[in-house]
Amino acid sequence: MRHVDFSPLYRSTVGFDRLFTMLDSLGQPDQSQSYPPYNIERTGDNTYRITMAVAGFDESELSIEAREHTLTVKGEKSEEQTAENQFLYRGIAKRAFERRFQLAEYVEIRSASLKNGLLHIDLLREIPEAAKPRRIEISAAQSAPKQIEANHVDASVN
Repeated sequence: MRHVDFSPLYRSTVGFDRLFTMLDSLGQPDQSQSYPPYNIERTGDNTYRITMAVAGFDESELSIEAREHTLTVKGEKSEEQTAENQFLYRGIAKRAFERRFQLAEYVEIRSASLKNGLLHIDLLREIPEAAKPRRIEISAAQSAPKQIEANHVDASVN
Protein backbone atom coordinates (compact mmCIF):
# COMPACT_ATOMS: atom_id res chain seq x y z
CA MET A 1 0.00 0.00 0.00
CA ARG A 2 1.24 3.49 -0.77
CA HIS A 3 1.96 6.18 1.77
CA VAL A 4 -0.38 9.16 1.49
CA ASP A 5 1.09 12.62 2.10
CA PHE A 6 -1.31 14.79 4.10
CA SER A 7 0.96 17.85 4.25
CA PRO A 8 -1.10 19.87 1.71
CA LEU A 9 -4.14 19.44 3.95
CA TYR A 10 -2.28 20.81 6.97
CA ARG A 11 -2.10 24.19 5.23
CA SER A 12 -5.87 24.61 5.04
CA THR A 13 -7.16 22.80 8.14
CA VAL A 14 -6.94 23.41 11.85
CA GLY A 15 -7.33 20.80 14.57
CA PHE A 16 -7.39 17.68 12.39
CA ASP A 17 -3.93 16.41 13.40
CA ARG A 18 -5.37 13.43 15.27
CA LEU A 19 -7.46 12.41 12.25
CA PHE A 20 -4.50 12.58 9.88
CA THR A 21 -2.37 10.57 12.30
CA MET A 22 -5.04 7.87 12.46
CA LEU A 23 -5.38 7.79 8.66
CA ASP A 24 -1.62 7.60 8.28
CA SER A 25 -1.43 4.67 10.71
CA LEU A 26 -3.98 2.73 8.63
CA GLY A 27 -1.38 2.40 5.89
CA GLN A 28 1.14 0.87 8.29
CA PRO A 29 1.22 -2.89 8.75
CA ASP A 30 -0.74 -3.90 11.82
CA GLN A 31 1.75 -4.06 14.68
CA SER A 32 -0.81 -4.86 17.34
CA GLN A 33 -1.56 -8.24 18.75
CA SER A 34 -4.68 -10.19 17.86
CA TYR A 35 -5.32 -11.43 21.41
CA PRO A 36 -7.95 -11.29 22.79
CA PRO A 37 -10.52 -11.36 20.00
CA TYR A 38 -13.25 -8.74 20.15
CA ASN A 39 -16.40 -7.44 18.43
CA ILE A 40 -17.62 -3.87 18.08
CA GLU A 41 -21.34 -3.56 17.44
CA ARG A 42 -23.85 -0.77 17.12
CA THR A 43 -26.80 -1.49 19.40
CA GLY A 44 -28.82 1.67 18.74
CA ASP A 45 -28.65 5.11 17.15
CA ASN A 46 -26.12 6.37 19.70
CA THR A 47 -25.19 3.21 21.61
CA TYR A 48 -22.35 0.78 20.99
CA ARG A 49 -20.95 -2.35 22.61
CA ILE A 50 -17.45 -3.78 22.65
CA THR A 51 -17.35 -7.48 23.47
CA MET A 52 -14.02 -9.13 24.26
CA ALA A 53 -13.38 -12.86 24.74
CA VAL A 54 -11.43 -12.99 28.00
CA ALA A 55 -11.99 -16.60 29.05
CA GLY A 56 -10.17 -17.51 32.23
CA PHE A 57 -9.91 -13.92 33.52
CA ASP A 58 -11.65 -12.81 36.70
CA GLU A 59 -13.04 -9.31 37.32
CA SER A 60 -10.12 -8.59 39.63
CA GLU A 61 -7.62 -9.40 36.84
CA LEU A 62 -9.15 -6.95 34.34
CA SER A 63 -8.95 -3.17 34.28
CA ILE A 64 -10.75 -0.66 32.06
CA GLU A 65 -9.56 2.93 31.75
CA ALA A 66 -10.78 5.83 29.61
CA ARG A 67 -8.44 8.75 29.00
CA GLU A 68 -8.34 11.40 26.26
CA HIS A 69 -10.51 9.60 23.67
CA THR A 70 -8.76 6.26 24.30
CA LEU A 71 -10.30 3.23 25.98
CA THR A 72 -7.72 0.81 27.38
CA VAL A 73 -8.56 -2.70 28.53
CA LYS A 74 -5.82 -4.60 30.39
CA GLY A 75 -5.76 -8.15 31.62
CA GLU A 76 -3.12 -9.68 33.82
CA LYS A 77 -3.35 -13.18 35.24
CA SER A 78 -2.18 -13.82 38.76
CA GLU A 79 0.25 -16.71 38.98
CA GLU A 80 -1.20 -19.81 40.57
CA GLN A 81 1.34 -21.93 42.37
CA THR A 82 0.09 -25.39 43.17
CA ALA A 83 2.58 -27.83 44.60
CA GLU A 84 0.56 -30.97 43.92
CA ASN A 85 -0.35 -30.27 40.24
CA GLN A 86 2.25 -30.45 37.52
CA PHE A 87 1.31 -29.47 33.97
CA LEU A 88 2.22 -31.97 31.30
CA TYR A 89 0.86 -29.68 28.59
CA ARG A 90 -0.29 -26.07 28.97
CA GLY A 91 -2.57 -25.02 26.11
CA ILE A 92 -4.64 -22.40 27.89
CA ALA A 93 -2.92 -19.06 27.54
CA LYS A 94 -2.22 -17.10 30.69
CA ARG A 95 -0.71 -14.17 28.89
CA ALA A 96 -1.33 -10.60 29.82
CA PHE A 97 -2.85 -8.25 27.26
CA GLU A 98 -3.54 -4.61 26.64
CA ARG A 99 -6.05 -3.54 24.00
CA ARG A 100 -6.68 0.12 23.04
CA PHE A 101 -9.70 1.58 21.26
CA GLN A 102 -9.94 5.12 19.89
CA LEU A 103 -13.20 6.78 20.94
CA ALA A 104 -14.93 9.58 19.06
CA GLU A 105 -15.84 12.83 20.76
CA TYR A 106 -18.69 12.69 23.26
CA VAL A 107 -18.51 8.87 23.62
CA GLU A 108 -18.83 7.79 27.25
CA ILE A 109 -18.52 4.39 28.90
CA ARG A 110 -21.86 3.51 30.49
CA SER A 111 -21.16 0.07 31.96
CA ALA A 112 -18.98 -3.01 31.85
CA SER A 113 -19.88 -6.58 32.74
CA LEU A 114 -18.22 -9.98 32.62
CA LYS A 115 -20.38 -13.00 31.84
CA ASN A 116 -19.45 -16.46 30.52
CA GLY A 117 -15.92 -15.36 29.64
CA LEU A 118 -17.10 -12.32 27.63
CA LEU A 119 -16.37 -8.77 28.74
CA HIS A 120 -19.11 -6.39 27.57
CA ILE A 121 -18.41 -2.64 27.53
CA ASP A 122 -21.44 -0.48 26.73
CA LEU A 123 -20.80 2.95 25.22
CA LEU A 124 -23.07 5.94 24.63
CA ARG A 125 -22.48 8.85 22.28
CA GLU A 126 -24.22 11.83 23.84
CA ILE A 127 -23.78 15.08 21.94
CA PRO A 128 -24.39 18.17 24.12
CA GLU A 129 -27.02 20.67 23.01
CA ALA A 130 -24.38 23.33 22.35
CA ALA A 131 -22.64 21.06 19.81
CA LYS A 132 -25.80 19.93 17.99
CA PRO A 133 -26.68 21.65 14.73
CA ARG A 134 -29.48 24.17 15.04
CA ARG A 135 -31.75 25.73 12.49
CA ILE A 136 -31.71 29.50 12.16
CA GLU A 137 -34.81 31.15 10.77
CA ILE A 138 -34.39 33.78 8.08
CA SER A 139 -36.74 36.72 8.38
CA ALA A 140 -37.65 39.08 5.56
CA ALA A 141 -36.72 42.71 6.17
CA GLN A 142 -39.85 44.91 6.34
CA SER A 143 -38.13 48.31 6.33
CA ALA A 144 -37.74 50.54 3.28
CA PRO A 145 -34.46 50.27 1.39
CA LYS A 146 -31.77 52.61 2.65
CA GLN A 147 -30.52 55.37 0.40
CA ILE A 148 -26.91 56.30 0.12
CA GLU A 149 -26.30 59.80 1.32
CA ALA A 150 -23.37 61.82 0.08
CA ASN A 151 -21.98 65.15 1.13
CA HIS A 152 -22.38 67.63 -1.73
CA VAL A 153 -19.59 70.09 -2.13
CA ASP A 154 -20.62 73.37 -3.69
CA ALA A 155 -18.42 73.96 -6.73
CA SER A 156 -19.17 77.65 -6.88
CA VAL A 157 -16.54 79.22 -4.69
CA ASN A 158 -16.32 83.00 -4.71
